[in-house]
Amino acid sequence: MIVFIFLGLLLHRADSQFTASTSTPLLKVGENEGADLKCTYSSDFNPNPRIEWSLRRTRGSSFVFFDGQPTKPYEGRVTQYTGGLRFNSVTRDDSGLYVCTVAGNAHSAEAKINLVVLVPPSVPVCLIPTSVRTSQQVILSCFDKDASPPATYKWFKNNEPLPEDPSKFAAYKNMTYKIDPNTGNLEFPAVAQADNGDYSCEASNEAGPPQRCTAVRMMSYDLNVGGIVAGVIFALLAVCVLVFGVWFAYRKGYIPKMSESKPKTVVYSQPAANYEDDEDGEFRQKSSFVV
Repeated sequence: MIVFIFLGLLLHRADSQFTASTSTPLLKVGENEGADLKCTYSSDFNPNPRIEWSLRRTRGSSFVFFDGQPTKPYEGRVTQYTGGLRFNSVTRDDSGLYVCTVAGNAHSAEAKINLVVLVPPSVPVCLIPTSVRTSQQVILSCFDKDASPPATYKWFKNNEPLPEDPSKFAAYKNMTYKIDPNTGNLEFPAVAQADNGDYSCEASNEAGPPQRCTAVRMMSYDLNVGGIVAGVIFALLAVCVLVFGVWFAYRKGYIPKMSESKPKTVVYSQPAANYEDDEDGEFRQKSSFVV
C-alpha cells in the first residue's frame, strides 16, 4: 500500500503543471512614465521556478529578462520582483506584447501583457496635389509616424469635416470619394469640378489633442483636346511652310548650289629654269620668272 501511495505521489508530481496569470493583460502608460507588468504563478512542487520575460513582435522575439538578469538593451531600465516586472521609464519603442514564462520540471506556463506606450499625435504629413485633371483618379494621403496607439485620420474640405459616407449627406451628394480612417487615404475614383477646394487632414488618438496639417488647395482642370489638335496642326503647317520656303529659294537661285559654292583650286607649277654653262663650268640661271 505504501508503495502505491509513493508511486501515486510521484506521478502526481510529474504531471503537475505551472499556472501563470496577470492582472494587467492590457497596460497603457504615458511615455517616460514607469510601468509594472504583473505576473503571478502557482505550483505545488516547485516554489522557485525559472521566470523569464520576452517581447514578441511581428519581426521576431527578444528576451527582456533572462537567467536572472535583464538583457543588455534593458540594463538599468527594468527590475524583476515577486509578481511582476517593473520599467523605471518607458519609451514609445517599448510598446508590444510581453510574455512572462514560468518554467521548471519540464513544464511551463505563460502570461501575456500588451503594453501600449501612449504618445500624442504630431502634425501629420499630408500629400495633396494642387492641380489634377478632371476624371483622373486622385489619392490624397495623410500619415503621423509618432502617435501611439496609431492615429486615426479625418479629412476636411474648406475647413468642414468630410463624412466617411458622402451619399448620406445632401451637401456632399455631388462628391464621390472614399476615406480610410486607419491609413489616412482620401481617394477620388474620378475627380470632378465639385471636388475643388482646400483640403487638410487631422490625426488623433487617446494620448493627446488632435493635430492637423496646413490646408492645400486642389483644383481640377479639363483636358483641352481641341487646343491640342490645333497646336499639332499649326506645328505641321509651320514645318510645311519652312520646307516650301527653302525649296523656293533654292529654285530661284537664292541658295547657291553645292557645286557652285565650292571654291576653285588653282595649282601653280614652276616653269623649268634655263641654265647654261659659264666659263668656269658652273650652271647659272639664264632667265628669271615671277609667279
